[in-house]
Amino acid sequence: MKNNKSFQPAINDYNKIVKFLNDFSLETTPFVANKIENFSHFVRPSTTIFITFLPGSDYKDTINTAIKIRNEGLNPAPHFAARSVLSKEMLEDYVSRITGEADVTKILIIGGAGKKQIGPFPDSISLLETGIFDKYGISEIGIAGHPEGTPDISDEEIKKALDLKNKFYESSDAKFFIVSQFCFDPDTILNWSIKINSEGNKIPIIIGIPGVAKLSTLIKYSLSCGIGNSMNFLKKQGANVLNLVKTQEPDKLVRKLASAEEILQKNGIEGIHIYPLGGIKKSSEWAHGIVDEKFKLTFNGFKVNY
Repeated sequence: MKNNKSFQPAINDYNKIVKFLNDFSLETTPFVANKIENFSHFVRPSTTIFITFLPGSDYKDTINTAIKIRNEGLNPAPHFAARSVLSKEMLEDYVSRITGEADVTKILIIGGAGKKQIGPFPDSISLLETGIFDKYGISEIGIAGHPEGTPDISDEEIKKALDLKNKFYESSDAKFFIVSQFCFDPDTILNWSIKINSEGNKIPIIIGIPGVAKLSTLIKYSLSCGIGNSMNFLKKQGANVLNLVKTQEPDKLVRKLASAEEILQKNGIEGIHIYPLGGIKKSSEWAHGIVDEKFKLTFNGFKVNY
């Protein structure tokens, strides 16, 4: 989506930055979770950790990861990738077990990577229509947002899907929220939120940002996700080969977003989700450093002591 307005950070954004990061969430894969002794060693109690469901994954691994995260004092929020759900019976088993064994009440529903469909569910709407999430008491349902679009779906299809999800939101007892794909351009994110809300969206938004990672890692993930404007930004950064091995922190992005407090409030932006592309421990410690006010403002960003 073409940016049509640029938002500049204010001189003193310290308190706004702390407020913006106050209730951040993270994510992990079952593979990564198996290598972590205890999430609570570096993630604060009750923090939400989303659990991905990648193509070819076994949902039982996601259930086990949810149990681990809950037992370590955190809030597990499993993904449900529609095109990777084999049957309605599998879906019900998955939902009944995560609610019964891991006390899950919060989830994220996505279509899934690519268009390959292994069962009866082509998209997230078809999962919602089963009524299974309501049946098992899921009280918070996340859906995907795409500030830069997605290569698998046209902008028109994305809009139609969001319109349908808003209808579910209006009639459901569950709280809905949008989690956006990570993006490196604050203007793209803010203009996207303005656009979808002007077109009728009423669902609150959680902004997705990249965590602490090497530039080469950010480029790799951006290529796999097909995010356009962000790739252009990263290519410019990577023009100097030495930059590829440098650790990048999203401080400039966060500061510019946090400084746009009026826009955040007006467009229902309620929080931030960190994609820990360079490792969940590193991103968690960086974010907690902000919450604990262990950072100093720089010219257009800030530096965290963690």
